[in-house]
Amino acid sequence: MPKLTIDGIEVDVEAGLTVLQACESIGIEIPRFCYHERLTIAGNCRMCLVEMERAPKPVASCAMPVGEGMVITTNSPAVKKMRQGVMELLLINHPLDCPICDQGGECDLQDQAVGYGLDRSRFMEDKRSVKDKTFGPLIRAMMTRCIHCTRCIRFSTEIAGVPEMGATGRGEHMEVGTYIEKALTSELSGNMIDLCPVGALTSNPYAFNARPWELKKTESIDVMDAVGAAIRVDTKGPEVMRVLPRLNEDVNEEWISDKTRFACDGLKRQRLDTPYVRRDGKLEAASWDEAFAAISAKVKDMDGSKFAAIVGDMACAESMTALKDLTEALGSRNIECRQDGAKLDASCRGAYLFNSTIAGIEEADACLIIGSNPRVEAPIINARLRKRYLMGGFPAAMIGENVDLTFSCENLGAGTDTLKEIAAGKHAFSKILKKAERPMLILGQGALMRSDGAAVLAMARQIAEDNGMISDDWNGFNVLHTAAARVGGLDLGLVSGGVDSILDGCSSGAIDTVYLLGADEIDTDKLGNAFVIYQGHHGDVGAHRADVILPGAAYTEKNATYVNTEGRVQRARLAVFPIGEAREDWTIIRALSGVLGLTLPYDNLDQVRQRMLDINPVFGGDDQQTGGAWGDFGKAGSLDGGGFASPIINFHMTDPISRASETMAQCVEALLGEDKGKTGTDG
Repeated sequence: MPKLTIDGIEVDVEAGLTVLQACESIGIEIPRFCYHERLTIAGNCRMCLVEMERAPKPVASCAMPVGEGMVITTNSPAVKKMRQGVMELLLINHPLDCPICDQGGECDLQDQAVGYGLDRSRFMEDKRSVKDKTFGPLIRAMMTRCIHCTRCIRFSTEIAGVPEMGATGRGEHMEVGTYIEKALTSELSGNMIDLCPVGALTSNPYAFNARPWELKKTESIDVMDAVGAAIRVDTKGPEVMRVLPRLNEDVNEEWISDKTRFACDGLKRQRLDTPYVRRDGKLEAASWDEAFAAISAKVKDMDGSKFAAIVGDMACAESMTALKDLTEALGSRNIECRQDGAKLDASCRGAYLFNSTIAGIEEADACLIIGSNPRVEAPIINARLRKRYLMGGFPAAMIGENVDLTFSCENLGAGTDTLKEIAAGKHAFSKILKKAERPMLILGQGALMRSDGAAVLAMARQIAEDNGMISDDWNGFNVLHTAAARVGGLDLGLVSGGVDSILDGCSSGAIDTVYLLGADEIDTDKLGNAFVIYQGHHGDVGAHRADVILPGAAYTEKNATYVNTEGRVQRARLAVFPIGEAREDWTIIRALSGVLGLTLPYDNLDQVRQRMLDINPVFGGDDQQTGGAWGDFGKAGSLDGGGFASPIINFHMTDPISRASETMAQCVEALLGEDKGKTGTDG
């Protein structure tokens, strides 16, 4: 370990660190604009200049590796003068837009100009200006403010894997942008807003709506997919203004997808804010008592076998627990959380988890993807796969659609024929898996939603066991979910004969009443003449078919528990209160149980969570990943022909919130064209 002296302090640091990192390790702050921990070093801004003994000139601390015996000075008058000079040069062309700039209050340039800048400028010439550029509906580009740190360029190339950003020209004529003016196509493009140290890239939907100091900040988690990214929800009064990422190294590092960030405007559109009851074929606003009375008249004293419940993709564990208990109290076991029909096996927890964990991807040395497109199903996981690929020694292959995953991934074939070859060990990629020390496979919902999904699951288990993916210290068998509620529902045991059996029962008349807990991705035409109770927060597909609508709370409006695809128990927190007459979901079911004379045994959130813990001990963790035991799962059988296809047709519209979002609609129009429609999944 090299020993160096920084401002008179001797310090031992790891070899390979930079001087800037060494300074930070002992609490010395070095100003910077271009340097970022997760990006390659550029050395553009020169704000991090320090003095080094025996060096003929100042050194950029972000680009200088530490060496034995170095003597570094960061606080001398010369260093102070250097920083003032760099800041003066950065500001000579920077416009005085602070009063109207959305970055105001969160701007690195503002903060460092106060700490390291001069109180005057000697520049008298005309300021440089850059014509406004268009990056699509998500990012507002004011490139006159750009200081050429190139963070956005490096992010798009290195992290997102979509190298659409670059620089043209030299010197004062240099401009950052897309080479051909177009909308950015990365699912992670919004992260460039956070990376930009000035106001050159800001959020277009959020523009001129609020100032940072006006916002209430609530730490929560994302439910737009099954990754469970750590987020911060910023609100002003009763409205969610923006969603930003929080640091969580085990899940999303510091990135979030564009849908997570920008679909929040859908939270205020097409909302259900009062109960409805269908009278004479028309839904009419009603009171809670009237809605409960209509349900009671239909459900009370009915044969329990005629009642069924289907849980949607955004339901929280608390509401699923209450619905499970109510369904059982009615004498029914017809409750299903797999609304897409996936043949997931709930008997073995290891059969439905991302067992290697998201952070564990970095330890794998080979990957087989089956029936999944992680770029649209889970952009954060796809970014982690790309990160592992860039480390080297990571052969990856896929069975399914031939899509661009932003990293080199060989397409082995479209469907089951290739899967059989690998299972039999006859495929060339089988040898790669066998040689790997920690191979992994990712099984997508596109492979499990098929009629032969149980057989595909069994064959994937066989591949995992035959190719060394299961050992005492490694489990490379991974199921990639697309729904935030799915793992929690499986942990709670919300499985019966499958959603198809419930829908078939509705069509035949065997099931008379169906409770849809935010279930909007089913074929409502198959509900037949059944009496439909819909509980949710948006007037989406399920609400259109309902006979009674109970307005629930969105994920930003309740304290709730979710379990992500890797089995991590996470807590979403209330940022704003539910609108109108809407209520938290578990309280609605608890109140209904009282009207039906089947009062559930809990009156507050702690009691509901204790009931969850009684059902499954995994709910005792908070932001903890709990692995699942390995066992025999799936059902061996013949495989149908045909290829695997991802269930996500349109990344920007996969749930009621994103379908109600104007911003997501603009993305569809800009990136996909109007002919793609508004359906996000094929379920």
